[in-house]
Amino acid sequence: MNAPIGFTPREIVSELDRYIVGQAKAKRAVAVALRNRWRRQSAPPELRDEIMPKNIIMIGPTGVGKTEIARRLAKLAQAPFVKVEASKFTEVGYVGRDVESIIRDLVENAISVLREEQRERVAARAKVAAEDRLLAVLFKPQPDLTPGIRPFLVSSQGTVQRPEAPPRDQEQLRADLRAGKLDDSQVEIEVSDTQHPLVSIFGSGHGMEEMESQLKDMLGQLPGMRAKKQTRRMSVKDARRVLEEEEAQKLIDMDAVRRDAVSRTEQSGIVFLDEIDKIAGQRAAQGPDVSREGVQRDLLPIVEGSTVNTKYGPVKTDHILFIAAGAFHVSQVSDLIPELQGRFPIRVELEALETKDFVRILKEPKNALTRQYEALMAAESIELSFTDAAIDAIAEFAAQANRRAENIGARRLHTVMEALLEDLSFDAPERSERRVVIDVEEVRKTLSPILADEDLARFIL
Repeated sequence: MNAPIGFTPREIVSELDRYIVGQAKAKRAVAVALRNRWRRQSAPPELRDEIMPKNIIMIGPTGVGKTEIARRLAKLAQAPFVKVEASKFTEVGYVGRDVESIIRDLVENAISVLREEQRERVAARAKVAAEDRLLAVLFKPQPDLTPGIRPFLVSSQGTVQRPEAPPRDQEQLRADLRAGKLDDSQVEIEVSDTQHPLVSIFGSGHGMEEMESQLKDMLGQLPGMRAKKQTRRMSVKDARRVLEEEEAQKLIDMDAVRRDAVSRTEQSGIVFLDEIDKIAGQRAAQGPDVSREGVQRDLLPIVEGSTVNTKYGPVKTDHILFIAAGAFHVSQVSDLIPELQGRFPIRVELEALETKDFVRILKEPKNALTRQYEALMAAESIELSFTDAAIDAIAEFAAQANRRAENIGARRLHTVMEALLEDLSFDAPERSERRVVIDVEEVRKTLSPILADEDLARFIL
């Protein structure tokens, strides 16, 4: 199900505008890349496999929206997505994460996405099946449960017979169950024990993810290691949730999920390679240090197109879209090895954020910081609001702090807002005043002393 890929580039940009301010060039580039996937599916079969994705490299300082653009794009496309930091990988021969683990993580993400889609499809059926199991338990004679349960009979041969409840009683009990009238009742149900006997085989060490996964799967197939049934006592409300989950798992076709996950990874997967500038420059040096160029050469086959073996089968990376990003303060894109440069034909420079951008970030996005703090204070029954002049002042303080210290882009707004609202956040439960308006005077009174102190501003703002 990839309906959003049918969006036009203009519609994709419009959707991204709801969360990300500015950066029109980057949005246009990713919108075209996403649309080209839909176009490739319409190409003649003999050309379809020859049309390769045009990978993108985004260049810009931290906090300008590089990661957010890639994350929102993947969510919009309902595509498997994974964000990795290039600096965490090491070249072959050193202890560290293998670059092929990127694709294995991508497939796992696809499995999660497809399993959730399947769960939504079977939710109604799972709910009915869980109700039937729960009603069967509630009909059993349990003295400490809801009164009115019918007793069982013992025949002369010693067999136990439980008379069926009248249909009217069953329907009444089902109605009470759906209405939540039985939520606090206690029942004993038999559920699967899903805990794996081995939590971790190799600890948290890197480089052995695939071996650990295969060994766990192999042990899981042994008769003594399979999931066992256990009886648990819980409320009807909790039992219903557990049983619905169990019934949904039974209805999900995991073979189809695995098969579709591999296909969706190959055709729709998006990998965001962050901090790619950290592995640029500095050719291989003498000694035991890990070579940055070696990491690039290990990444090259994955980006160019190769086959990676996963526990769900081989995955071809030819049509996976790679979006790389880096600040490139010290190094340049030209410092990457030529082969890797050639696999990122689209280069987009993102603009540094100024005061006017911070104002828009605080006002326009659906998840604007001001809206987030208003929602947090609403939990304390406090109606928080900001005047336009206050927002302008907050933006100016953030821009000024970026100019005087390290430029961390929009992330500076988080530190500024925390410093501004620290007292309110602490005193909120005890405040008698239920309506709080942050005006420009309050902003200046709180933030001016912090910014005036050079040493304090360096650590707080």
